[in-house]
Amino acid sequence: MGAYLLLGISILLEVFGSTMLRLSNGFTRVLPVMGVIAGFGTGFYLLSITLEHLPLSLVYATWSGVGTVLTALAGVFFFKEKINRQGVMGIGLLVIGVLMMNLAN
Repeated sequence: MGAYLLLGISILLEVFGSTMLRLSNGFTRVLPVMGVIAGFGTGFYLLSITLEHLPLSLVYATWSGVGTVLTALAGVFFFKEKINRQGVMGIGLLVIGVLMMNLAN
């Protein structure tokens, strides 16, 4: 499986884990806690495989940047969280930064 595909799946699993963390109610709800463990555990495992094929700087910048953007969007769409102009600008800067890191390699 391609390294970028593994990275993408890892990012989605991290976002899933973060979303389940929000739903876990302080680790008091069993099913979301299982989702946190499965999402983060599998996501980190795939991230470690990705690091065998791509440089750490590229992988971590992409994983954390795209994960942050998708987690913010999950908050907006699933939990009705508000995002202001500065938040939108920050997301835009993250996207630009991730693109620049990927184009540099």
